[in-house]
Amino acid sequence: MILKSGVPVVGETMPKQEAETFKLRPYAPADEDATIALWLATWQQTYPAIDFAARVPWWRERWRSELVPNAAIVVAEQSGELAGFVTIDAAGYLDQLVVAPEHWGGDIANALMDETKRLSPAGITLLVNSDNDRAIRFYAHNGFDHAGEEVNPTSGRLVNRMEWKP
Repeated sequence: MILKSGVPVVGETMPKQEAETFKLRPYAPADEDATIALWLATWQQTYPAIDFAARVPWWRERWRSELVPNAAIVVAEQSGELAGFVTIDAAGYLDQLVVAPEHWGGDIANALMDETKRLSPAGITLLVNSDNDRAIRFYAHNGFDHAGEEVNPTSGRLVNRMEWKP
């Protein structure tokens, strides 16, 4: 079925999508601006009512002081451009899995998740905004179970704790 102007057209099939070609590699300091720009674009697309541009200085400081020194960071690169990244710390906490909106539903998020599971084979925990249904479905599809609810101390938003165990 194909959607034309948002209306399903029965009897037509979706064209085959070609597999995305990209590579995963370790984060490098030269990636900082691109990762922060990708974080901004992705979160702004997910929550358009929130001004994430105003949060960039806070995010850059958190990125530099908390994530870069304490997490393994893997980036997905396509045609020389950053298309996604994931952070996982030594305790198995996944803080960020970010994929460019134009790649949502493609292979990049799954590849980043597979790499995260390889880096943290004993298990992974994460917090996801409870109203982010797309992300919750993605994590459930990748074997994560709901493990409770919390309130994000920074945003005050309700979050779901999710866990993956091998």
